[in-house]
Amino acid sequence: MQIVLATKNRGKLKEFRDMFDEDIISFSEIIGDIDIVEDGSSFKENALIKAREIYKRLGEDYLIVSDDSGISVPLLNGEPNIYSARYAGVNATDRENLLKLIKKLKEKNVKRTKAYYTASIAIVSRYGEYSVHGWMYGEVITTIRGDRGFGYDPIFIPIGYTQTLGELDSTIKREISHRSKALKLAKPIIDLLQKKSI
Repeated sequence: MQIVLATKNRGKLKEFRDMFDEDIISFSEIIGDIDIVEDGSSFKENALIKAREIYKRLGEDYLIVSDDSGISVPLLNGEPNIYSARYAGVNATDRENLLKLIKKLKEKNVKRTKAYYTASIAIVSRYGEYSVHGWMYGEVITTIRGDRGFGYDPIFIPIGYTQTLGELDSTIKREISHRSKALKLAKPIIDLLQKKSI
């Protein structure tokens, strides 16, 4: 079965391709650019919504992998959480979302505070539905540092490090990120499903 990633996000697509030996393509390469309404109340629900929709459109010759992820700040009652990609508005850029989070932190008169990333990966195929999670804990700061990664990476410092994800080498990020942790759990499931399809 061809693995199809239910995302248009180039950063996510690169992380998935780095993790797997197989050829992974974005759904948009097959069916074009479509918008999927993510109206779930959790990362898991949104990941499943995306995977189910793409599977419904492509059919059982495909194995659909979807990710929903974001950052949560306890000081801000968990914001932005599932709204991470649209924190500053529906069509907000990564930069606009980042700046809104910094503004909210400054309103609380803090320069750094605890935060964590969550990644939920959903897998949908003719053999059923599966989901796994990964987390990365650390702190967010109000100063933008580094130009690597995407999203909130330039203000997130993982536990055990002094640099932001925007400054850290991509090989380190691959080892410690929430998505990498979730992918390590998803990979055996995906491998097993592909063997079943042979």
